[in-house]
Amino acid sequence: MAEGLQTSLPRAEPRTAPVVPSGGALLRALRPKQWAKNVLVFAAPAAACAHPRTSLGYLQGQVMCPTCHTTLEMSDSPAAQRIKLFIAKRIDACWTTKQIESALVANYGQGILAAPSHKGFDLLAWWLPLAGVLAGGLVLAFGVWRWSRRKEPEEPDGPAGSGLDEETERRLDDLLARFD
Repeated sequence: MAEGLQTSLPRAEPRTAPVVPSGGALLRALRPKQWAKNVLVFAAPAAACAHPRTSLGYLQGQVMCPTCHTTLEMSDSPAAQRIKLFIAKRIDACWTTKQIESALVANYGQGILAAPSHKGFDLLAWWLPLAGVLAGGLVLAFGVWRWSRRKEPEEPDGPAGSGLDEETERRLDDLLARFD
């Protein structure tokens, strides 16, 4: 009976793997325009906001209010509210911190930033305080060194003379003798 079952079942064809072109052949098979289109379609969403996002809280500490001259996080003036809205819109549009700061500087000038730039003449704002502290420390160290090296005055060997001539000294002695 087992033999009858085997003969009644259809014979299965041997399976073969589908023919897939190799990587190089696949790229050659696609037309260059189609390939470029596919790359752009799949890469565009990934690159839309590929840089690290900035935050409104961070920029509020970096930008000054033009009316009250405090940082945005400390100001509630209408100008500060407009700048906060401007920053929020740019963050939603995926702008970087540098792009937002550049746009604000273009509109309001360099004074809108809480810290001076790290370029050109503004570098003095960063280096002069440091140089002043270092120079003060050097002057203080030199003064302490000189003070510690100073010699004590030498004591004279004999009695010190008064520096007066003999006549003046005699008259002074007579006057002092009357008070005794």
